[in-house]
Amino acid sequence: MEVHPRARERLLDATEDLAFTQGVAATPVDEILRSAGVAPATLYAHFGNKEGLITQALERRLMRWDEVWQSAIDEASTPRERLLAVFPALGRYRMSVPAARWCAFLGVAAESPHPGPQLQKTLASDTQLLTARLKELAVPVVAADHADALVAQLVLVYTGVLGMLLRGMDTERAVGLGLHIAGAVIEAAEGSRR
Repeated sequence: MEVHPRARERLLDATEDLAFTQGVAATPVDEILRSAGVAPATLYAHFGNKEGLITQALERRLMRWDEVWQSAIDEASTPRERLLAVFPALGRYRMSVPAARWCAFLGVAAESPHPGPQLQKTLASDTQLLTARLKELAVPVVAADHADALVAQLVLVYTGVLGMLLRGMDTERAVGLGLHIAGAVIEAAEGSRR
């Protein structure tokens, strides 16, 4: 007997499959409902509205990203490798989740000029995770007084990689270039410490 995921999970899966590839505004609720095989009442019972569904899909996505990134950090053997682990983690992550044109968080943020409080909080949590973890990992590499500047540069490189994915660059190539550029940025930061 075939096991069907619960309606809530089917809605989240359909949201990732559709809204994060086509865009939130371009994906009608009816299309998500049809793909998930559920009635509108199910969506409203679990998520309240479309924005609630998008918020929960992003939260689930962030949890998955956090796990993949932490695993890459755990596998790294030096402080520098742990700091750079965000790039190979991005490559792994993109292979393990439903496709998105680039970054679901950036895409939703671009399409949501006035997000509700919960969506706004979820969008901010992605940035918070990225910057806080990079800062924590940067301190053993360049010391606390240089960490903020290095993190700002690494976030810019990381975001550039995501932008190149949107422009159609192959994930492996984009991640490889990002890793190379980030390595040079770290070397420059280490050099300025000496």
